[in-house]
Amino acid sequence: MNREEVYQEIKGMFGLVPTFMTKVPDNTLELEWNLFKKVVVEETAIPNKYKELIGLGISAVSKCQYCLFFHTQLAILFGATPEEIEEAVHYAKNTAGWSAYINGLQIDMEQFKQEISNMCAFVNEAHAAEHA
Repeated sequence: MNREEVYQEIKGMFGLVPTFMTKVPDNTLELEWNLFKKVVVEETAIPNKYKELIGLGISAVSKCQYCLFFHTQLAILFGATPEEIEEAVHYAKNTAGWSAYINGLQIDMEQFKQEISNMCAFVNEAHAAEHA
């Protein structure tokens, strides 16, 4: 597709061509648009609402104002509640905080992996016993 054809498809989907798409060079515009549709617009194994809540959490941690606005608005568009948005941001804060702490202390990775595996096995066994 040429630029105008891609723009027509974008306009058909969103009513306009956002400026960030107009900045993409001719030789990659169709590729970027197809990837954007595949990852952001189409339903995949992860429902769109949850993809946008993930994007919101990443945006909060990376502190990108553009991404933060984009993913918040799309999360709302796909049905996220204010409580879900707050929880996604809180979860991102929690993950980023623990990441800073564990990395800063340089916890042994192999020990960490073994402990997490053991914790998950314990929970699985307890869950199986409850439902036996």
